Order: sequence, then structure tokens, then C-alpha cells
Amino acid sequence: MDIISGNYSSGIRSVNSLKENIFIMLIIGSYNDLVVEREVSFGFYLNPKEDEVLLPGKYAPKGLKPGDTITVFVYTDSEDRPVATTLTPRAVVGDFACMTVVDTTSFGAFLHWGLEKHLLVPADEMSPRLRKGERHVVKVCLDPETQRVYATARISQNLSKYRAGISEGDGVDLLIYRITEMGYQAIINNSHSGMLYKADTFPALAIGDKTKGFIYKIREDGKIDLVLKQPGYASVSGSSTIVLDVLEKAGGFIPCHDKTSPDIIRETFAMSKKEFKRSIALLYRERKIEISSTGITRRPDVQDEADHSPISPD
Repeated sequence: MDIISGNYSSGIRSVNSLKENIFIMLIIGSYNDLVVEREVSFGFYLNPKEDEVLLPGKYAPKGLKPGDTITVFVYTDSEDRPVATTLTPRAVVGDFACMTVVDTTSFGAFLHWGLEKHLLVPADEMSPRLRKGERHVVKVCLDPETQRVYATARISQNLSKYRAGISEGDGVDLLIYRITEMGYQAIINNSHSGMLYKADTFPALAIGDKTKGFIYKIREDGKIDLVLKQPGYASVSGSSTIVLDVLEKAGGFIPCHDKTSPDIIRETFAMSKKEFKRSIALLYRERKIEISSTGITRRPDVQDEADHSPISPD
């Protein structure tokens, strides 16, 4: 499937060798590979007549003809009829995504999700109420009775409380969905919730941001602590490289050391003071910097000899 600028530039496959009237069950709210049954003035009908779905002509790629198979996203129109599109939604049923509120009513809010028909968040699926212009992370859902696609802003209720599939130290995909005084709540691998603490997170994040991270700790109560840098030596090594880069850009000297305030260290190196102290301790042992009461200096000559660091890593 080749998707360009939100449309399918290809994805058509000839199935003339298939038997006529092959039946393919529709999956509402997801992508479907469907056979073109017939062409009409306003588009194409896909699938056999008993379960047909309209692909409007404006979404049909050039050269589409009966007998071809095309990958489309299927949802329902305002009259609850299945309809196909080659536009790409921001998310499919089961996924979490950040979307913008384009309108609100007494019965809910509408989100822009990349299709002509906006996505409804029913009033009972949001707390607090969403406001026009705001960006929120939601989960795309399917009502099994009406087959309508809708969204819920109740994130925590739709995430797993079990530890299955995650372990401490795992690298994970994160989606920021809430910001508190303590830190950033993130969806882990589209299934769990965890916390990135502000004191350990640089630079600042925003709702809807996607990033890579690591599971630092799984608490006894099931809560998950996250970090952006890999725990252990790999993190210190990467942070040490940042310190050297900043030193080089500053001409080889920066007035920062283990007594410098955490705020200045965050502003200068985009890392916590603990991470900074561990990094300069490593660099000192590797004879790459000198540490004094006025700051740290890049050594012009690096020697492969060990030394005791005057910096406590904690």
C-alpha cells in the first residue's frame, strides 16, 4: 500500500481470476481490501450487492475498474450506511491518537480525524467537557450494536491494568495524553499508562507528542515509571556526549559543576543534575575534562588512564 499526501496513489490489484461475487466481510473503522463490483456515475460499488459499500468517485484512483481490488478505509455515513474512502484517518478502531476539537454540541464534541465526516466524542465519553480548538488524545472505538465509529476521551479506563507484555528496561513507544504538576502521563505501546517525571524529562513535552522511552520501574501497585533515556551505562554514555558537545560549542569551558543549581544545568545541558553529575564523573575518569570550583574544562589531550573522580554520582 502506497500512501502519498493522505491518498492512496496505488493499492489496486487485478483479481479477474477470482470467482465472481466473492464475499469479503466488512471491518468497519479499519482498512479493507475490497473488490470493485461495478461502476456508477458517482463512484464505485465494492463488495457483492448484499454487503456492498460505496467508494465515491472523488476518492477513486485513476484507472480503477471492476475486477480490481483496492485498499480502503470503511466507516459509516450520516445515515449509518458503510462508505469507503482512500483518505487516511489519524487512527483506526482500537488506536489512540491526538485530534483537534472542531465543534461542540449538547450531545458531544466533534474531532478532525482526516476524513470529511468528523469523529464524535459523545458527552458521556468525556470528562471534563472538550472545548473547540483544544487538542486531546482519544481512543477510536466501534459501537457493536450500531456499527458507528466514535471516540472516547476516557483514557485510563481504556488501558490495561495488567503487567503482561511489559518489563522493566523495555524500550517502548509513548504518546503524551495528560500533563500534571508531577509530570507527563503517557500511553505505552497503545496499551498501558505510565508517568514521565518532569524532573527527569528534557526538553518539555506537549499533549499529543510521540516519543521513544523506557520502562524504569513497575511498582507493586501496578503504576509504571518511565524515562526517556535508557537506564544504566548507555544513558550516562549518551549524556556524556551531550556534555562534550556543549563544551565544544562554548569554546572548551562552561561555569557548571556539581554545585551548580539544577535549573541552570537543565537550561544548559537539557538533563537532570543527577544525570549531569554522573556524566562529568565518567568524563573525568576518562581524562576528557578537568573539574574545578569554577566549572568544567575540556582537556585538549585525552589519555587512556584511570583516575578517581572527585564527583559523587548520586
